[in-house]
Amino acid sequence: MPRSDEAQAFFVAVYEAIQEVPYGKVTSYGHIAKLAGYPTRPRQVGVALKHLPDDQSAKFNNSNVPWQRVINAQGVISQREITSGMTRQADVLRDEGVAVDTDRQGQMSVDFKEFGWFPRVLPSREGEDDGDEDEEEEDDE
Repeated sequence: MPRSDEAQAFFVAVYEAIQEVPYGKVTSYGHIAKLAGYPTRPRQVGVALKHLPDDQSAKFNNSNVPWQRVINAQGVISQREITSGMTRQADVLRDEGVAVDTDRQGQMSVDFKEFGWFPRVLPSREGEDDGDEDEEEEDDE
C-alpha cells in the first residue's frame, strides 16, 4: 500500500535518525521520535521499523538502518508476535558488544547507563541551533 507524503516523510526522518545511532549503543523509540522531529509519536517509530524493507535495493532497508539499536523506554526489547524476533534482536545487539540480560519471564533488557545513546540533537544536525538552548540547559544541570 502506498504511503501518504506525510507518512513517507515521517518514515524517512525516522530511518535517517536511526542510521546515526552508533554501533554498540541503543536508544528508545521515544528518543528517535524526538530526534526526528516528532516527539509525540514513539509508537509510530515502531511501526516504521516494522515496515522496514528487507529488499536491499530499497533506499532504507534492514541492512542499512540499524533497527536492532532501538528498544523501549524501559530498556527492554519490545515483545513481538513471534518470540524469535526478540531473540534475533538480542543476538544482533550482543554481536555489537551490547550486554542483553534475560530475566525469569524471558524479558530481555539493556542497561541504558552503559549502552544508552541520548544526544540532544542528531550529530548530523549539531551546530544548526543558535546555541541559546544549550546555555539554558547547562544552567539547569
